[in-house]
Amino acid sequence: MNHQPSPHNFVQAPTPQGTTPGYMPGFGNDFETEALPGVLPQGMNSPQKCNYGLYGEQLSGTAFTAPSHQNERTWCYRIRPSVKHSHRYSKIALPYWKSAPHIDPDVVSMGQFRWDPLPTGSAPLNWLTGMRTMTTAGDVNTQVGMASHIYLVTESMVDEYFYSADSELLIVPQEGRLRFCTELGIIDLEPKEIAILPRGLLYRVEVLDGPCRGFVCENYGQKFELPGRGPIGANCMANRRDFKTPVAAFEDRETPSKVVIKWCGQFHVTEIGHSPLDVVGWHGNYAPCKYDLRTYCPVGAVLFDHPDPSIFTVLTAASGVPGTANIDFVLFRERWMVAEDTFRPPWYHKNIMSELMGNIYGQYDAKPKGFVPGGMSLHNMMMPHGPDRNAFENASNADLAAHKLDNTMSFMFETRFPQHLTGFAATEAPLQDDYIDCWTSLEKKFDGTPGKK
Repeated sequence: MNHQPSPHNFVQAPTPQGTTPGYMPGFGNDFETEALPGVLPQGMNSPQKCNYGLYGEQLSGTAFTAPSHQNERTWCYRIRPSVKHSHRYSKIALPYWKSAPHIDPDVVSMGQFRWDPLPTGSAPLNWLTGMRTMTTAGDVNTQVGMASHIYLVTESMVDEYFYSADSELLIVPQEGRLRFCTELGIIDLEPKEIAILPRGLLYRVEVLDGPCRGFVCENYGQKFELPGRGPIGANCMANRRDFKTPVAAFEDRETPSKVVIKWCGQFHVTEIGHSPLDVVGWHGNYAPCKYDLRTYCPVGAVLFDHPDPSIFTVLTAASGVPGTANIDFVLFRERWMVAEDTFRPPWYHKNIMSELMGNIYGQYDAKPKGFVPGGMSLHNMMMPHGPDRNAFENASNADLAAHKLDNTMSFMFETRFPQHLTGFAATEAPLQDDYIDCWTSLEKKFDGTPGKK
């Protein structure tokens, strides 16, 4: 099923030479881009009169007084100030999109869970109506924790726009292609890529090739950043230059439109008479971006033992406890396995962190069967888990020659908070009731013989 976006005439900035068309390279850079020449004031941010009769407006992602190396803001030069993109608000219901704290007393969240893919179907669902919350953690009101969602999208938003005042969104497509028409430019997104949409950024989502399905990590806390590499040094893992931020693009359309806002877990709508995507130029370091997961360069053991999964962290969102993340986004992609005398798949363990995994494509090495593309699993805080019997036996007896782990891309949303299942995840989503049985056939091998392997 193919869907074409609505034929709006965006005016887009010319692409700087040497970059991906429509995008600027870098993560956390201070960018500047304009769709018309001379939009950006030079040497200042707030002139008495902006060129083209535009309004200057700042979008702040941190407190004004945050340390300079953490301070994030973008100056926008737009046709109307944002206050003209809102009118009187009324509440609306999006019953499948939940926020923390959301604890259903009838749902058991303690345990190990796995789901088959949600069917995409052909029902008319857009970015808002097609969001399905699976777990929540923390508290959206105090800006800590997260929620995990699956999106099912079959149709474009038409003259409808959205932003979340609650959260930053990390989007992981698994099927289909989407276009995010944002205030600061256009992001086209497909499987094997991710996008980050900052808190407070307004956008419209269109279907380029559907139906579309994927995963969303809604981050209530400090925004995602690249992890410190420590002794790894300056290279490998995710490199800053591989993140792509869109060039400026704007619409100047007079048409009845709706803006939906998520605020403290509730949804509100306001009606306006024009497109709010009217930023003609901008400069700053608070902006959306996308990243191609195929450019992630994993590192690992080259002699013996199996490193912690944190070695595969792409992005992290800090908490108040050093080294213990509000969220880690971890990627398990194709890589060489070369360690000697080592059990190579993930080992059995219990973790203070809660681990929610999703499969983008291929086969995950610790669970050869049952964890399929589009599926999810949850191993909550201090719940034991690890390879099933077949994975254990195969890894314990394999010839440990150098081996390429191929055709695989899974990820993990890991958080310091316990993740609570929603009623949808527990009763409507395709939960594998027999998942816990995958460890039943593990055998007792101990017989008291010294040195037995």
